[in-house]
Amino acid sequence: MCALTADGEPEGWAMGALTGLRLTRRGAAVLACASVLLGFGLWASYPGLVGLGLALGVALLAALVGVAVPVPVRISRTVKPARVPRLADCAATVVVRNASTWLPITASGHDRVGGLDLPFDLPRLAPGAQEHTDLPIPTSRRGEISFGPLILHRYALADLAEVKQTYGDRTTVLVEPRVLDALSLPAGTRRGHIGADERIAHGGTDLTGLREYLPGDDLRRLHWATSARRGSLMIREDADPSAPHLTVLLDDRATSYDGEGFEEAVDVAASLLATAAASRSPSRVVTFSGSIDVTTTSPPTAVATGLEPELLGRLATVQATAEGGTGAHQLSGSPDIFVIVTGAQAALAPLLSDAAAAPVGIIAIVDHEPEHLVSASRGITVLRGPRAEELVHAWRSAVAR
Repeated sequence: MCALTADGEPEGWAMGALTGLRLTRRGAAVLACASVLLGFGLWASYPGLVGLGLALGVALLAALVGVAVPVPVRISRTVKPARVPRLADCAATVVVRNASTWLPITASGHDRVGGLDLPFDLPRLAPGAQEHTDLPIPTSRRGEISFGPLILHRYALADLAEVKQTYGDRTTVLVEPRVLDALSLPAGTRRGHIGADERIAHGGTDLTGLREYLPGDDLRRLHWATSARRGSLMIREDADPSAPHLTVLLDDRATSYDGEGFEEAVDVAASLLATAAASRSPSRVVTFSGSIDVTTTSPPTAVATGLEPELLGRLATVQATAEGGTGAHQLSGSPDIFVIVTGAQAALAPLLSDAAAAPVGIIAIVDHEPEHLVSASRGITVLRGPRAEELVHAWRSAVAR
């Protein structure tokens, strides 16, 4: 949970600034009537009309003074959480407190959330009272969702005048792609330790060296034959030749998708990258347009999703583009597992050719009306589904090992 005031400061309360003092339609009508009565009364020497015009003028002046004096309203905002997966619940709790010891407050207003003005109805607050209001934050799309400032409207007696009071600046919530459990990656064809690029058979481990036993070493890794020969305990050092190297090509061309298809595609890409991170496998993610090209060669920091926050942030803000991009041919032959994530409107033939050049080629297509969830074409596994859930399920069923 991240606690922020309307000014974006940790905890505490924020005071507002007065803006937009103006007459309402009723106040403008009263001003016009007062002017006519005063003018006509003075011209006709009619004291009654002059008195009525002065009374209306005094009432209007009292209304303006009443709303021009700032009221001691204090506001705090709590956002839970500040970073949230797409489609997850997220809300900003706004607490309004009347800091006055004698003056009750009545106001209404709106809070700007994601470019939309959401109504904010504040009941009458007695002196010292406070009110809690939850404002839902939309998370249907990735990216930075801004909210604020909060604007309260106060009206004078008889609604003759209005003033707006603004509290704080904008604050943002980062909506990240969803990370679904893709279970595992298929077996790779390269050694797990960095720098070994030679191709070898799937499965098993390679003995790369021996060293003397150190306290805390796993006894299951003792090399008994050498230990007996040398008369001291020896530990074997192995390298896993089957650590898969994952390359994900995310098609970010807007013409490849229908509706919200690109949002689902980013979820699929994030899920596969998180699976690689969880298994400590090297990975790379590239977009067609080249806006993202990130390689992970070492185990990421220990976070809940398995992905580094910086990479999640890059995936959270990537948007579909109208540009054609460089295409997938530059990544043809990428070891070991080459996954192209695209939409149903993309031309499939060239993508199949590019995927076929890799040792393991897979194409995941966001398709709202798939005929089959899993199929094969030119020796390439093709996964189809309307949402990320179906595509990840197809991966678990047909690809994961």
